[in-house]
Amino acid sequence: MNYEMKMKSITKISLAGAAACLMLAQTCLAAPEWLTDVPTAQLKAKAANKLVLLDFTGSDWCGWCIKLHNEVFSKPEFEVYAQKNFVLVEVDFPRNKKQSDAVKKANQALAEKYAIEGYPTIIILNGEGKKVGQLGYMAGGPKAFLAALEKIRAGKS
Repeated sequence: MNYEMKMKSITKISLAGAAACLMLAQTCLAAPEWLTDVPTAQLKAKAANKLVLLDFTGSDWCGWCIKLHNEVFSKPEFEVYAQKNFVLVEVDFPRNKKQSDAVKKANQALAEKYAIEGYPTIIILNGEGKKVGQLGYMAGGPKAFLAALEKIRAGKS
């Protein structure tokens, strides 16, 4: 094999490797999935030894909910931490977004079960469905919010 052919082979292998690295990086950095079904979330959490994070929100009208989403939930630090430690569930009470009657009914039942009085309210459950923590909006962005979640995970809430 001559030098030119070797260089072409090396270039092709390098490009294939770079493409694979980019695909893996995108997978790792993809935003975490937000479920709407708590029983499914509990099964996933139990199987993966994670906690369930319930976000009681008014996603299209609640200023503090929108602020929490923009300052914390949409940030890479939260996304990486959440993928590793939580199964996420959005329990939404929108004013303008369409929801099925089944979702509305399920969300209302959850709000009653956990005595939700305001938004946003974050409830943390273990895989068995037992409440292990509760948070609301807090200033300080992802750093403060993740510190509070870590205390709950460590059983120090």
